[in-house]
Amino acid sequence: MTQSGEHLTVDSALEESASVFLAGAAGSAMAGSGVAEVPGRRILVVAPQPFYEDRGTPIAVRQVLQALGELGRSVDLLTFPIGNDIRVPGLSILRSANPFGFQRVPIGLSLRKVILDVPLVWALRRIVDPARYSCIHAVEEAAFPAAVLARRHGIPLLYDMQSSLAEQLAWLDPMGLSPTRRALNAMERWLLRRSSLVVTSAGLAARVRAMVPEVPVREWHFPSAPTDSTPVGVQSLRNELGLSGSGPVVLYSGSFEAYQGLPELIAAIPAVRARVPDVTFVLVGADRANGLVAHENAGGLVTAGALRIVDRQPREAMASYLALADVLVSPRAYGGNLPLKVFDYLAAGRPIVATDIPTHRTVLAEDRAVLVAPRTEALAQGILSVLGDPERAQRLGAAARRYAQAHFGWSRFVDSVETLYAEVERDAPVGRA
Repeated sequence: MTQSGEHLTVDSALEESASVFLAGAAGSAMAGSGVAEVPGRRILVVAPQPFYEDRGTPIAVRQVLQALGELGRSVDLLTFPIGNDIRVPGLSILRSANPFGFQRVPIGLSLRKVILDVPLVWALRRIVDPARYSCIHAVEEAAFPAAVLARRHGIPLLYDMQSSLAEQLAWLDPMGLSPTRRALNAMERWLLRRSSLVVTSAGLAARVRAMVPEVPVREWHFPSAPTDSTPVGVQSLRNELGLSGSGPVVLYSGSFEAYQGLPELIAAIPAVRARVPDVTFVLVGADRANGLVAHENAGGLVTAGALRIVDRQPREAMASYLALADVLVSPRAYGGNLPLKVFDYLAAGRPIVATDIPTHRTVLAEDRAVLVAPRTEALAQGILSVLGDPERAQRLGAAARRYAQAHFGWSRFVDSVETLYAEVERDAPVGRA
């Protein structure tokens, strides 16, 4: 066992994994925090993403790892050779090979991600050992090879369905053709049937039950991030963004992927500005690897001072951005998985305007958000309805915060992780000596 705070080398990490070779560097070892380690086999988490980076799935995986650390569980995380090490009790980070020396991977499907999946699968194949691992927790596409290996070695598989791969790929040409959609759904059904338990982002459980009714399925309800920010910090951010005066701010945070509905939001800006001339829209999360905002009017709106486009920010910086907002927007166009930002929106105590789609309905309702049709005109009217009624805005924000405090606290999340693993490991075979 490595000592607290020590970095694992490839060789030392894999001496602990039955002397199996993993190309690349390994990350952080256990950080001493006084949490007692639960005796027994380790958990193998496989995350095919850059880890750690402040973006959707890595944020979710980090929260799960932190909860397992508090529960005294020992975890090996197999992940991409890109990202920052983190210190969590009981955690060892094993990184797969990087044959082309990539420095970054864009959000969503990309050639780089597909290329890096290959050495990740090879590494997974080499380290799976029922004597070492009580279960495999596989995220997104890593669950496909994990399902084969878990069955071969008699290890339970927890499929972490952060999004429906079949659903997302179906939006890409020519993936949307009927034969291709049927093939994608068949692959997803195959995976679900070979999972011991499926845990999905909020909103996807219904899809799983419809496809494979017999598989046990749970939903993640992630904890809301702390939203404390001082007036001085908010004013400093206003100055940094060049927001003069006290005009209202409509804020979006998240990726700039097509399914997020940003073109419809940008198209709504002129209608909102016609009624509230001093309003500024701030979009946080630009990533030049994925392009910026695909809308012909965006440049003109930036020049006119109506729109600010901000690069992706560290998670700890987002408290000030959320506190800056008079309205928080989630204009999502499609997708069955709830974006993580909505949990933080609720905790921020600001009025929320979101598109009225089943995904948002998993945690939002009329008493704590304004739900509108996923169209430009409806988004504009929803935002104006909040900006024009301060009492309603305050009421919605307060209700959202109360809901977050009641349902998405950290201790409640840790309890849910403990219950989840108890369920998936309940029928696990005893490992070989």
